[in-house]
Amino acid sequence: MTPSPLDLRLVDFADTAPHTLQNQVIDAIDAANAFLDTLTVIESDSAEKTSAEKISAEQALADVMSFDHINLALDRSWGILSHLNSVMSNDEIRHVHHELLPKLSAYGTRVGQHQPLFNRYQAIVNDTDFFATLEPARARAIELALRSFELSGVALPQAEQEKFAAIQSELSTLSATFSDNILDATQAFALPLEGSQLKGLTESGLALLADAGEQYKARELASGALSQADIDALPTPYYVASLNIPVYLAIMTHADDRSLRETLYHAYVTRASEFDTHTNAKGNSLNNADNMSQILSLREQKAKLLGFANYAEVSLSTKMADSVLEVETFLRDLATQATPAAKADLAQLQKYASDYGIDELQPWDSAYIAEKVKQSEFSLSQEEIRPYFPLPKVIKGLFTIVERLYGIKVQEQGHKDAESDSVSRWHDDVSFYQLFDADDRLLGGFYFDLFARSGKRGGAWMSGFQSRYSYEELNHQQLPVCFMVGNFTPALDSKPSLLTHDEVLTLFHEFGHGLHHLLTQVTVGDVAGVNGVEWDAVELPSQFMENWAWDAEGIALISSHVETGEPLPKDKLDALLAVKNFQSGMQTLRQIEFALFDLLIHAHTPALSYDGILETLNTVRHDISVMQTPDYNRFANGFSHIFAGGYAAGYYSYKWAELLSADAFSKFEEDGIFNPATGKAFRESILSVGGSFPAKTNFENFRGRSASIDALLRHNGFTDVKNIDTANTQTTCEVI
Repeated sequence: MTPSPLDLRLVDFADTAPHTLQNQVIDAIDAANAFLDTLTVIESDSAEKTSAEKISAEQALADVMSFDHINLALDRSWGILSHLNSVMSNDEIRHVHHELLPKLSAYGTRVGQHQPLFNRYQAIVNDTDFFATLEPARARAIELALRSFELSGVALPQAEQEKFAAIQSELSTLSATFSDNILDATQAFALPLEGSQLKGLTESGLALLADAGEQYKARELASGALSQADIDALPTPYYVASLNIPVYLAIMTHADDRSLRETLYHAYVTRASEFDTHTNAKGNSLNNADNMSQILSLREQKAKLLGFANYAEVSLSTKMADSVLEVETFLRDLATQATPAAKADLAQLQKYASDYGIDELQPWDSAYIAEKVKQSEFSLSQEEIRPYFPLPKVIKGLFTIVERLYGIKVQEQGHKDAESDSVSRWHDDVSFYQLFDADDRLLGGFYFDLFARSGKRGGAWMSGFQSRYSYEELNHQQLPVCFMVGNFTPALDSKPSLLTHDEVLTLFHEFGHGLHHLLTQVTVGDVAGVNGVEWDAVELPSQFMENWAWDAEGIALISSHVETGEPLPKDKLDALLAVKNFQSGMQTLRQIEFALFDLLIHAHTPALSYDGILETLNTVRHDISVMQTPDYNRFANGFSHIFAGGYAAGYYSYKWAELLSADAFSKFEEDGIFNPATGKAFRESILSVGGSFPAKTNFENFRGRSASIDALLRHNGFTDVKNIDTANTQTTCEVI
């Protein structure tokens, strides 16, 4: 079938009231459960059950595919609700979202433990002749499904299955509460500023604080804390500090007032901890301490039920890495490589800090002093180059880069200002694009929602909302659609959003994820795009994409002054490229600190209490960090990746995948970074195949060999350090 825009099956966001979505989710679960009720236990080759039915592998596959198709409705309705809860959260959406979590958990557990459905997958695999005829994507999806059944407790006795189901349900609720507490704690903080506290802040930073001030006035008026007369008496502009990332970073990077920086740092690193006195709308504490210890305890119970020693082993059972020891060795060896550079980074910061009257550098000083070093050593200021990266130019250049690499074309559809051809969106800031191949064949569509706002969780992410999928029995075809979300500085003072280079890198990163989702040629949904890709390899395409934002030829395509249109001057370009590895040692150790902490708390048995979690974090910091962290720092209480996301015992994936992406990009360095043949090979070997083959196979098909750590060390500027044991390096790289 030739793809058409109808195959995008776009959402009408005007018809997505929370309770409408709630009814759709419940109806979809009911329909899926009704189908499961029709399935009977089937006889395996070794079974001797007269009451069991015997069906062919062909019929078993037909049943599996029918069930997959029925689940599309649930994927869609729940996907929309989850998305809105992340980008437009309010009390109504949150209530419906959380009310459905136990029902979804119960349904997911029933599917994972449903013996008749499991039997059908077994029947397909057991018929070796039939299984050998399946396309690779279908065979891979079946193999992964069988593993998922095992990890869902399908082999457990009835009583233990019920216990497993209860654990899953409680975990889903606890993770949602953890995430809510972080969002509420972030938005609860507001600090009106005096004029003396504004010294050093940039024009764009002041505009952000003024915008935060307007939001503060609106909230205070709505809550009744201030009257209209009180609001009218406040100065205009009214500057307010918040913990939303653009505002927070503006202050931490540029505010001369050290006390203000310390105040914001303390507020940020104690969110949702015992030091946070804020409460939610129901008056409940936002402290995540109990949530964290309960989550670890339940994950350990789940692991033990499944026959694993700890939850880290459960997590690694679906990843490229084979063992906790292997991952820990990889992280500690990389830390050994990075430590000399990190110590040099710290010494450089401390040297400059003394020039600003700071005898002992503290965490709330590091971004501020780092900016001073950049200005002095590299003649580079993020604020000076921000006007050269207006978001429309960056987006246009990004599209040009991927067009040259992969022969694809991007077209915006239904712009918010267009009078016709409108595409429904959930917010006025959102834009929608279609992606076409070189022959004008429609490949998929994506939404950009890039600006920070109230009710939107922090960070940046790609949500693979709708996978590429076809079902010939019903002549059904759908194209991939995804949401790419950021929290960039919005347009202010009639100017477009102006990005820092760090924000440019974030956009490229998420677009790399988006391409992985959109360029797939796999039509089996479970292994299409990012689906079915090992978690420690899923960051490969995203980190890989960042390289073009560090290349002079790529930067030329994404930069021009917002007012004059002039390209980034050579001195600023040279400075930007020279600063690439600035503080890379400390940044690498910071990521390793997070990854090692995550790994160790999930490998520990018995499960750690809150005090044990903090003690583990302090031990890791002692082993890894070169800069002292205040005792009150409660970073872990806001570590959503592992307590509310999918990175539990998997945060190391960022560094693991960075090794892969660096080595993959080295092929472009050898052939030319816009070499179309190399771009075609990367698209065909990595992006197009999704999870239809193991990630190790895909990488080796592209690179022609196993991965090497050399490019990672070179890209981070660690090539002069030779502390890693050669045997360990080879062992680490063999598995990937």
